[in-house]
Amino acid sequence: MRTLHEQNVSERTVTLEVRSLAATLGDLAQTLATGEASAPRIAFATPALLFKLLTQKRWELLAAMTGSGPVSVRAAARLVGRDVKSVHGDVQTLIKAGILEKTAAGRIVFPYSAIHVDFTLKAA
Repeated sequence: MRTLHEQNVSERTVTLEVRSLAATLGDLAQTLATGEASAPRIAFATPALLFKLLTQKRWELLAAMTGSGPVSVRAAARLVGRDVKSVHGDVQTLIKAGILEKTAAGRIVFPYSAIHVDFTLKAA
């Protein structure tokens, strides 16, 4: 039997977006009211917060983990050719942000098949 992760990862795209907390909560309220599931989204209050979280090294880690299934931190470090300690720090940050998940077995997984980044930069 396939796990939920294995069943859904092939078609799951997470959207990283820049939007206000009020807008995010409004969408959540609408989703709860209608009962319709929405696509996975992670919101950031500003572009600066998004770029602070997703450094080049973390993007490389996510790219390497896409489609790899659950792996140990050591295996993730091997995937990107970096030391375990620095990858561990990046993994902890990405778990806190909800981008990576930790399995019951203690492995880490990127539970999506793709990342879509969506924000608009407007003149002040």
